[in-house]
This record gives sequence, structure tokens and C-alpha cells, in this order.
Amino acid sequence: MNKYRSQSYFNVFTGLMAALVISSVLGSTTACSGDNNAASADGWVDLFNGKDLTGWKIAEGGPFEVKDGVIVVTGKRSHLFTEEEFKNFEFKADVKTTPGSNSGIFFHTKFQEEGWPTQGYESQVNVSHKDPVKTGSLYNRVKLFKTPAKDNEWWTQHIIVKGRHVIVKINDETVIDYTEPEGATGSPSLGDKGSFAIQAHDPKSVVYYKNIKVKPLAD
Repeated sequence: MNKYRSQSYFNVFTGLMAALVISSVLGSTTACSGDNNAASADGWVDLFNGKDLTGWKIAEGGPFEVKDGVIVVTGKRSHLFTEEEFKNFEFKADVKTTPGSNSGIFFHTKFQEEGWPTQGYESQVNVSHKDPVKTGSLYNRVKLFKTPAKDNEWWTQHIIVKGRHVIVKINDETVIDYTEPEGATGSPSLGDKGSFAIQAHDPKSVVYYKNIKVKPLAD
């Protein structure tokens, strides 16, 4: 083989190696900008993995099941608490009620073995239950007697807490804009921080939750 042909083969080989290196670098860059990082880049964190209740703790042996990526809430009074606590945040969950059902989303609460949670606030989940306090209300603090939510239809319940300021939205419609007075104590009150909890209200209620996530906000 003459020297010119050797040089030609060498040039081809080095060109191929360079192409492989570039391809590897580009592949790594693409992986780093993939869906996982894009999801975390906006600050939202999934609280429910769609498979089981990892990261949650059940009180009173509650009737919480996971079916087809959804938490199904039925049966006697019980509460499902997140293990992690939050202070300032945006919280979102997709919710669906069946006629006559009642539930609630607690925040700034604390795990307790029995009874209705005594700490934090409850954002009501109720479209047609006999209780007149409807979806989006801050229970025992700000009452709504009408709600844009509808039974048998998914809606997004969006709760924002920044300091003592609480906003609740149903499908992007603001239904609560409330600032807790300085020095408020007792129940309900925000406290410093706390867990989220989903409520099972009574044996006749059937309520569904999915796409549960939180975006922590700076203090």
C-alpha cells in the first residue's frame, strides 16, 4: 500500500472517530434537555406517582385506592397526608366528584391518627352534597355557596399560598382571594408550614384525584 492510500485511510478513520465523538456529545446534550429536566425546570414536583401511595400516609385505615393512575376516595371518614411539608407553594390537583359526594384538600396541616384535622385549612370539594359550602371554599373561613365545578367532570383545583395570602382557583377561575389576619390562631389557621391531605368524608361519597403536584415558592 502506498503512502498516499495510507494517508487516505487515516483521514477516513479520523473523520469517523470525530463524527462518533460529536454524535455522543450531541446525544448527551439531548438527554439533558429531555422531558424529565423540562418537567423539573418549571419547578413543579409530582406528589402522586400514579402507581401507588408512596410519599403519603393514611390515617384511620382510610379507603384510599389507586386505580388506573387515579386516587379513588370512598368510605368512612379518613385522611391521606403527604409525608413532606410545605410553607409557600402552588398546589394543583385534578378532581372529579360523583353526585352527592364530599371531600376536601387540606394544606398546612399535620398528620393525626384520628378525627378531622385540627391544623391548617381545608379547600372544600363538594358540588352537590347537602353541605351548602361548595368546592373552593376555605372551610370555616370563607364560604362559597356556588362553584364552577361540576359533578362527573374533571376540574383543576389550584391553591396558592404565599405568607398569609391564599388564592384558590377552579379551572383558572379565582374563587377565593383571602389574606389571613396577623396573629390568627386556632382552627383554621395557616401556622408556619404543613402537609397536604385528601379527605374521605362519608361512606356515600366517591371522589377521584389525579395529577397532584406542587411548586414550592421562595419564602
